[in-house]
Amino acid sequence: MATFNYNNKNVLITGGGSGIGEALSKQFAINGANVYILDFQWEKAQQVVEELTNLGHKAQAHLCDVSDQGQVKKIIDDIVADHPLDVLINNAGIAHVGNIEETSESDLDRLYQVNIKGVYNCIYAAIGKMKEQGYGVILNMASIASSVGIADRFAYSMTKGAVLTMTYSVAKDYVGYGIRCNSISPARVHTPFVDGFISKNYPGKEQEMFEKLSKTQPIGRMGKPEEVANLALYLCSDEASFITGTDFPIDGGFIKLNG
Repeated sequence: MATFNYNNKNVLITGGGSGIGEALSKQFAINGANVYILDFQWEKAQQVVEELTNLGHKAQAHLCDVSDQGQVKKIIDDIVADHPLDVLINNAGIAHVGNIEETSESDLDRLYQVNIKGVYNCIYAAIGKMKEQGYGVILNMASIASSVGIADRFAYSMTKGAVLTMTYSVAKDYVGYGIRCNSISPARVHTPFVDGFISKNYPGKEQEMFEKLSKTQPIGRMGKPEEVANLALYLCSDEASFITGTDFPIDGGFIKLNG
């Protein structure tokens, strides 16, 4: 049953083919949006689109490397040539485990290209269109690592801190143009990435490590991708029209209750 009305609204989601992005794509499509998935993982994006269209929802996949400004600009230009862009969700991101000594220059560059430049590229390509139409919503996927120290996440924390401050800057600069910009900061969310990380780094101890990581959230479990998508659905809706320039932790109490 639809919660918010996204009928005839156009929603662009980067990294919308898996994990939190897949949940975002499905939630917005189910609630009536025309969903445009920009993803480097082409097969996964196509699978999500096929699943949604088979259920009668509207979705398209576009192969895109968000770190390539030319690719991003062309795709967004093509989309907005026929439709206004109501919502941009910058969800695509990659991770790295390690402190500063365990972070090579290539590691740093790799995360910068996707997590920072990728967000910049998408906002840069979309913001002028939103200014012209006089409205728009931008939602960035930050992290609890944007706000608090996380052990062995030097490069990831750095990039997500940049996402948070980009959110504040865009919100302030464009509030007068009818554009809202917010961010969501999840704690650990149970996605295929988490399962892959555990199996790669802790073979034979998967269940033990899953439980250990789950308990780092005071609430006692990891978040679900659908829970993040539900928050996004609200923040991008007309019902949230008074909200801008704000970060929303969804963290099972991690920031406020730990320590």
